[in-house]
Amino acid sequence: MATLTKHLAELQAEIEGYALEYGLDFFTTIYELVDYRQMSEIAAYEGFPVRYPHWRFGMEYDRMMKSQTYGLSKIYELVINTDPCYAYLLEGNSLVDQKLVMSHVYGHCDFFKHNRFFSHTDRRMIDGMANHATRVRRHMDRQGIDKVESFIDVCHSLDNLIDPWLPFRKPQQMRREPSVELPINIGRLSANADSERSYLDDYINPPEFIEQQRKRAELEREQRRKIPPQPERDLLGFLLLHAPLDPWEADVLGIIREEAYYFLPQRQTKIMNEGWATYWHSKLMTTRALRDDELIDYAEAASGVTAMGPNQLNPYKIGVELYRDIEDRWNKGKFGKQWDECDDRQARDDWDLRLNLGKSKIFEVRRLYNDVTFIDEFFTLEFCRRNRFFTFVENRRSGRHEIESREFKKIKHTMLQQLTNFGQPFIYVVDANHLNRGELLLAHRHEGVDLRLNYARDTLRNLVRIWRRPVSILTTVEDKPKRIRFDGTEIQITDEPAAWRLP
Repeated sequence: MATLTKHLAELQAEIEGYALEYGLDFFTTIYELVDYRQMSEIAAYEGFPVRYPHWRFGMEYDRMMKSQTYGLSKIYELVINTDPCYAYLLEGNSLVDQKLVMSHVYGHCDFFKHNRFFSHTDRRMIDGMANHATRVRRHMDRQGIDKVESFIDVCHSLDNLIDPWLPFRKPQQMRREPSVELPINIGRLSANADSERSYLDDYINPPEFIEQQRKRAELEREQRRKIPPQPERDLLGFLLLHAPLDPWEADVLGIIREEAYYFLPQRQTKIMNEGWATYWHSKLMTTRALRDDELIDYAEAASGVTAMGPNQLNPYKIGVELYRDIEDRWNKGKFGKQWDECDDRQARDDWDLRLNLGKSKIFEVRRLYNDVTFIDEFFTLEFCRRNRFFTFVENRRSGRHEIESREFKKIKHTMLQQLTNFGQPFIYVVDANHLNRGELLLAHRHEGVDLRLNYARDTLRNLVRIWRRPVSILTTVEDKPKRIRFDGTEIQITDEPAAWRLP
């Protein structure tokens, strides 16, 4: 890695000045110049070249290098959510590309600093990653590389089983039931303040009432005894506390969990983050940084960023178009009760109250939303029609993808379904001592999509590796309640009397 040349340093100061002029606010941004091999290596480690060693990173590096060699893709920029922010520029890029990348990076850095979903991330994660790498290497020296890497593989297969809302909750201390059984307080009603019993007691405290109270109290006590007391979504955290792990295994699992929570906000805001950076590189380039003789080169590079390929949703494209739509709507006053109640198509097309609230609104959106709430609130019928969205399915006869529907509600529902929990199933820990046999019972909150059974089987196998006892999961398959259980040797799928529901 190398520091910037004098010309690139001057260019950085120029672009940074334009970004500040438009109101962007970001951490100090440090750029480093790298060749493509170095860029691929950093990208393979997800931005942290000091990260712990693992074969997966080497495989990703090899894939990126081959992709570059055969002209299939090219990494233009890479920026890390830290304070200060570190960004990497690719040697050999044209000055137009470097300007575009710097403008794009300042959009990312502003988003990292102000979006509420990044508010709990560790801004010194570079030091944290280096510490993780040292600890993993120490375990490899003591336990052997293959043994540690094999366990890391297991942890990686489970690193999506965390609770995305956990960083926003107050930490709760574990409470244990007293070792001495406490008497059950039935809560009898007294007929007389001066006497525990009276001639009215049998009427006020009938036997069926007393029995009902006793059963309720026993149920509450059993619930307090149960681990976990309520279904728990942070499966990695639960395993860290309760699984019979060796010290080095607990340390590795803790590292994987900590890094999973660090990268979580970037997954939650992919569309918003890339859309915000694209909005600002477009704004800065077209209004300040671009020279006349650079227009064609810029247009070619920018069009590649927002191009929509087959069978995929480009977060850069949909993100920037939504920000522009929000800005235009709030500038013209296309929101609120009066706008919603207007049924005249021509009046809606000509609507312009000249409020000029667009800029403040997009900064507010950037601060408060994630991808799900962003799409849910601002993906409107007009936006859908104007950008010609549709859903598609594969024609089994021809093998081609064909338009299935242009219905707005279906399109929006499909998008939200893909974004909610990143399109992955909701899995909860229900009981750590199921049937009093030390088995781990999980449950799948069914949202209309069945589990992929091959994925479920592999996940249960890896959970048994950590829990060291049989693991089961309650789910629904083809509208029928099922239990999938792995005891360490074979998978069993059995019927359940009723589908599991989150209490």
